[in-house]
Amino acid sequence: MIPFFPKQISNKAIAVYLIALSLVSFLYFRYSIPVWRMGLGLVFVGGFFLISSSWSKGQARLQDKQFVEILFGTAFALRVGWMLVSYFYYSAVNGNPFEFDAADSIGYHEEAEWLASEPWNNTLEFYFGPESSGISDVGYPLYLTLLYKVFGPIVIIPRFLKCLLSAWMCVLLYKLSSRSFGKSVGRIAGIMCCLMPNLIIYCGYHLKETEMLFLEVAFLERMDYVMRVRRYSLWNILAPILLVGSLFFFRTALGGVAVFAFASGVVFLNTPMMKKGGRRVLLIGWGALAITFAAGTTLITEVESYWEQRETNVTDKRDSQTARGNKWAQYATGSVMAPMILGLPLSTMVFTEGQENQLTKSGGNFVRTFMAFFAFLAIWEAIRQKKWRDFAMIGAFTIGYLGVISISGYSNAERFLLPGLPGLIMMWAYGISELKTSSYKLLNLWCIVVIIAEIGWAYFKLGSRGLL
Repeated sequence: MIPFFPKQISNKAIAVYLIALSLVSFLYFRYSIPVWRMGLGLVFVGGFFLISSSWSKGQARLQDKQFVEILFGTAFALRVGWMLVSYFYYSAVNGNPFEFDAADSIGYHEEAEWLASEPWNNTLEFYFGPESSGISDVGYPLYLTLLYKVFGPIVIIPRFLKCLLSAWMCVLLYKLSSRSFGKSVGRIAGIMCCLMPNLIIYCGYHLKETEMLFLEVAFLERMDYVMRVRRYSLWNILAPILLVGSLFFFRTALGGVAVFAFASGVVFLNTPMMKKGGRRVLLIGWGALAITFAAGTTLITEVESYWEQRETNVTDKRDSQTARGNKWAQYATGSVMAPMILGLPLSTMVFTEGQENQLTKSGGNFVRTFMAFFAFLAIWEAIRQKKWRDFAMIGAFTIGYLGVISISGYSNAERFLLPGLPGLIMMWAYGISELKTSSYKLLNLWCIVVIIAEIGWAYFKLGSRGLL
């Protein structure tokens, strides 16, 4: 087992990024991105790989408490730094502290600002009354409304809390992956979560993703703890119930996948504690009770609606993209996107109108694509070594969610793919730990695949807009 992220892989990843960016910029010179955007991407890619390598190798001598303190502190500092820089940058460039072409983020802010001035009865009626549109996407604006009622409509306060929750999520991910894969793998996962560019960038947005991912990882960590721990308490049982319930208020599909992941963990988890029939029956009974309760509410109705309308959603999304100039979007069907889902989204390395936010996240997207090799390797090794039962809940959640997205109309949308990232990070860390000479040779082939994919994606983006 490799207990750290090898420097050879780190250097290889940076070289692949530079080669891909250079080739794309040369082949599509007219649409090459600004130099400062290239520099930002290189900072994100280089920072992720170089620091992950050196940090994971140097942390072996640290006690667990020391590592957690450094992990949380570093994650928090990085996120606060980016949040402040982006706040003042967007304020100077856009005239407000919101990203380019902001839609949902401004909508959340204005809605919460309005409801904060209203009595709580009006707020609850708006979100849960007979004329409300359902519970999905209610959680975040309701949370913002509460903050605005307490502190006033000050944009920077929710973003500061985002930094806090995102840093805490890194610690939870470390604890979860340590129990599942071992401490050295857990530390690699925690470090990668700390340094992952997209997770840092979202702390500067007024969107729900940071809070949603925190709840997601908190649910998985608490549920894993309940299934492995020797002692029960009311809080240990209640915490995952409340957390999985909260996910339905952020994205219905995410809550549904969380329930599926729980059921998978109960059925397949191969630990001595879960072999005790009484405990397994207890947990299965809880799952049945939760599902029965959901069946009598709007939760199951919304999940069924998403499933029944999936084909319509795909068609509508493709038609919308085509109408905006993305002529080839009709070919990004579920059958095409599903095999690539662990490596999506691909980087934006060419400049097209209205893609400023994707350019910001280009470096982070490249990290996802390059590291997909280790996600595939993790799945292969888990099956080959017959350890997949121990990883059933994490695998079911990650692959289940990405599978749902791959058959939707949003399989190429970075924002919708983001909830799969924490699980992927754990898979990357496990894949790295299981790297062998034979699989390392395949990594060289993967580097070529990544370069070809980035060139092809640039061609697709330009061609779909009629720019070639």
